[in-house]
Amino acid sequence: MIQSKENREKSLGMKTAIRLSPAPIAYPGDAAAQFNLGVRYANGQGVAQDYAAALSWYRKAADQGHAAAQCQLGVLYEEGWGVAQDYAAALSWYRKAADQGHAAAQCQLGVLYEEGWGIAQDYAAALSWYRKAADQGHAAARFYLAGMFDNGQGVAQDYATAASWLRKAADQGHPHAQNNLGFFYEEGLGGLPKDDREAARLYKLAADQGNARAQANLGWFYDNGFGGLPKDECEAARLYKLAADQGEAAAQTNLGVLYEQGLGGLSKDKCEAVRLYKLAADQGNANAQFNLGVSYRNGCGGLPKDDREAARLYKLAADQGNAFGSRLASGDGSGLILITLFRGLVLARWPQRQLRLPRA
Repeated sequence: MIQSKENREKSLGMKTAIRLSPAPIAYPGDAAAQFNLGVRYANGQGVAQDYAAALSWYRKAADQGHAAAQCQLGVLYEEGWGVAQDYAAALSWYRKAADQGHAAAQCQLGVLYEEGWGIAQDYAAALSWYRKAADQGHAAARFYLAGMFDNGQGVAQDYATAASWLRKAADQGHPHAQNNLGFFYEEGLGGLPKDDREAARLYKLAADQGNARAQANLGWFYDNGFGGLPKDECEAARLYKLAADQGEAAAQTNLGVLYEQGLGGLSKDKCEAVRLYKLAADQGNANAQFNLGVSYRNGCGGLPKDDREAARLYKLAADQGNAFGSRLASGDGSGLILITLFRGLVLARWPQRQLRLPRA
């Protein structure tokens, strides 16, 4: 099914229902066939990929009340595929499908309310739509619903309920839910026992599906020998690289430290370390900002010696609570601190929206 450039869950589980024929055929009034043709054009199955043609066929089916087609029309309008991006139109089509009980559309309607896309932001409405989809077993909706309870959005903060929904989604193989449930076990949240081994197991399940945050978290466990895992800097480096290549800032920071120190089977490479620190610092990672400040202060990794830029970066790190950054930004620091490198993760539970899952 349609997979977005942001790896968001838009697949409607209809792929196996399509019987491919030598040429696209749909009889007038046959909404199911029209929908399947839309799927083929959207995915380039047996025909050249053509979102405009997909839009046309989905609309024919949607106008007859075909819920899956209505939902997919919402996807195309939300993403701007084959048509100008239009959140209001996406909202309208999602609502038509959601009102028929279509779980994926209900989940997506929740997303639009949560984000305030095409409508005023309304956490209570988002919660309501997520719950409707979650009650039908929709894994992504269960994950998002857990996030609402975890963050106290539209409902009183309740870690136990968040953990319950995370477990339901994780048991369905949802990688973000597996990662976040791992965090709950690591921290002992939501009435769960503190259990690094269970956290490691869940991180691995998610990491094996390519989840960048789980790869970074599992790398941190190997880096430190947590969760019953052997201390293995080479495996940590491998996992950090997988996550760093997907833009995960904490992994970029930690991989940069390994390059700077020549650990994890990596050749010492301060230029590569600085490149990684910059990538992570630009995303606001405090440890990367501090490490980059150290690099400017010392003039290493191909950077000029620049105390002013170092001070600016220390302050950025300090403003996020980095203690050494605070000391250096205030002028209270020793030469020993200047060679300190931070390698560590802030295990944020909830992915940034560009990591929002496909919608099943």
